Amino acid sequence: MPRIEVITRIAAPQTRCFYLALSVDLHAVSAQQTQEQIVCGVRSGILHLGDEVTFRARHFGIWQTLTSRITAYQAPGYFCDEMQRGAFKAMWHEHYFEPEGSTSTIMKDVFEFTSPLGFLGKIADKLVLSAYLRRFLEQRGAVIKHYAETDAWQTVLPAGS
Repeated sequence: MPRIEVITRIAAPQTRCFYLALSVDLHAVSAQQTQEQIVCGVRSGILHLGDEVTFRARHFGIWQTLTSRITAYQAPGYFCDEMQRGAFKAMWHEHYFEPEGSTSTIMKDVFEFTSPLGFLGKIADKLVLSAYLRRFLEQRGAVIKHYAETDAWQTVLPAGS
C-alpha cells in the first residue's frame, strides 16, 4: 500500500491552518486543475467530524466521483478523511498540524491508498499514481500556505475561525 508524506511549513497560526484544510470552499480552489466540483454532502464552509462530501473531478482525462468522510477530528492538531466510495479500493488522508513557535505551523499530510486491480494496480501505483498524488498534495499545500499567510484566508473561513 503506497504511503505519501508531504510537509508544508506555513507562517501562520496552527488553528488557521487547521480550519483552512477543512474548508470545502478552499478545497475547490486548490483542485481547480482537475475541474473538481462538489456534487453531494457539505457544499460550503468547514467540515466537522462525521461530515461527508462527494467530489466529481477529472483525473487522467476520466471523470471520477469520490465520497469522503471526516472520521477523526482533534482540533486544532489532527483530522482524518477516509474514502467511502470511489475509484480506490481504500484511501485515507491524515492531516497533522504542529505549532512551530507562536506564529508558524508544520502541516503534514499522510496519504495512503490501495488501488484496485491487484498486481496491475500496484504497477500503476509505482509508475504513475504515487507521483501524481504527491504533486496534487503539494499543490493543495501551496494553496493552503498562500491563503494562511495572506489575508485571503478571510474569504474562505467564517468569522471567528
